[in-house]
Amino acid sequence: MKVVILAGGLGTRLQEETSVKPKPMVEIGGQPILWHIMNVYAAQGYNEFIIALGYKSEVIKNYFLNFHDFRKDLTIDLRNGNVMAHDGESEDWIVHLVDTGANTQTGGRIKRLAKWIGDETFMMTYGDGVGDIDMNQLLALHRKSEKLATVTAVHPPSRFGEVVIDNDQVRRFEEKPQTGDGWINGGFFVLEPQVLEYIEGDSMPWERDPLQRLAEEGQLAAYKHNGFWQCMDTLRDVQLVEKLWNEGKAPWKIWK
Repeated sequence: MKVVILAGGLGTRLQEETSVKPKPMVEIGGQPILWHIMNVYAAQGYNEFIIALGYKSEVIKNYFLNFHDFRKDLTIDLRNGNVMAHDGESEDWIVHLVDTGANTQTGGRIKRLAKWIGDETFMMTYGDGVGDIDMNQLLALHRKSEKLATVTAVHPPSRFGEVVIDNDQVRRFEEKPQTGDGWINGGFFVLEPQVLEYIEGDSMPWERDPLQRLAEEGQLAAYKHNGFWQCMDTLRDVQLVEKLWNEGKAPWKIWK
């Protein structure tokens, strides 16, 4: 099953990083967020990716063009420019890099991938969020629901620490817990190719008319994820995820 990753947005709320690179290339532990997301899928058996490019697409293309060599020891014959790559780690991934336009909205990017998606069920997510999502359970719920689309619903992470007080005494303090107040779109969709018919063109965000219409027509199921989820909207978000990774406490690291 193919996995579509939307990686073409500007990332305007993270300008400290995205002035020189697309948001999915912001690094966590020395690797782009995009690499982390792909590993979450690949660890569960989904290793064919369609990356929808846009803003600074050349940065992502260069990353994957050099991916194989940069992860290995190299011998370079300077007389003729021949390069020999030696043993080292490599990922068993197939990656399709597709330019979907610098100013295309999220729905438009999916629509532009029609020929790559074909007539098969596919997965889709954004290039700026990680979580310990069980993709197989997500897929199982989607198939059981027989809907055209399934969205992973998550609890929004709190921006501030939670203090539980009893008679002026703090009983519990949690730093930035995930709240239990409702559900939000956490990305990580399973979609049928018919959803492309709900997208009119480049200017249509996936999160507006297409998802709203699917919901109104009873064609949108929800997979409730109570585990870890975090998006990288701000520098503070990136620092939080970086801290978890550096401390060896990254819940989304489900690969070896």
